Amino acid sequence: MSWGVKSVRRRRVPDVVVRRLALYLRVLDDLGPGDPDRFISSQELGDRAGVSAAQVRKDLALFGEFGKQGVGYQGRFLRDELRRILNIHRPIGVGIVGAGELGTALARYNLRRWAADNSYPFRLVALFDNDPAKMGNRVDNVEIMPVSAIPALARELKLRIMMIAVPAPAAQSVADLCVAGGVRAILNFAPCKLQVPPQVHLHQSDVSLELEQLAFYL
Repeated sequence: MSWGVKSVRRRRVPDVVVRRLALYLRVLDDLGPGDPDRFISSQELGDRAGVSAAQVRKDLALFGEFGKQGVGYQGRFLRDELRRILNIHRPIGVGIVGAGELGTALARYNLRRWAADNSYPFRLVALFDNDPAKMGNRVDNVEIMPVSAIPALARELKLRIMMIAVPAPAAQSVADLCVAGGVRAILNFAPCKLQVPPQVHLHQSDVSLELEQLAFYL
């Protein structure tokens, strides 16, 4: 039996553990159509996720007891529990700022994934840009709105996560607007460091930086 996830949330769980939980969930999601009800051992789960069996057990023990010694974890049950722990067992409203090539690609990916996968929780409901020529245009069924509308629409549409895909000089001001709208999580694709208050969780995704690091090993 698992115990109250809310009580666990009052404790600080390291980001690296949260990242591994998402990896465990991906492993469970990738099990074949006939496999979700089978049991999976911590060794198999760890091998597929690229960590040790001991690490799997240690991570999951932070949130309760999900398996049986000598048997393992029931796949469907553990998957559902991980979705609850990660807070993705229900739809999450997402917005994107920047309707350029990257922002448009992210929007189309999100919308098509949402339409094709009924377990995908991230629903794109707003797209913003500061180019007057783009106002009123749509990416699939989502209308492009002005950046200045972020604070009001973020609250109205209950946006929980915002993706920032704007040039670096504009990224901080956009982040400030997101914070003003009550957004609690930001995924930043702009190649710059942003400053946000402690209650806002910020993740950075810098493709150029990753490529430069990979080039070192060539």
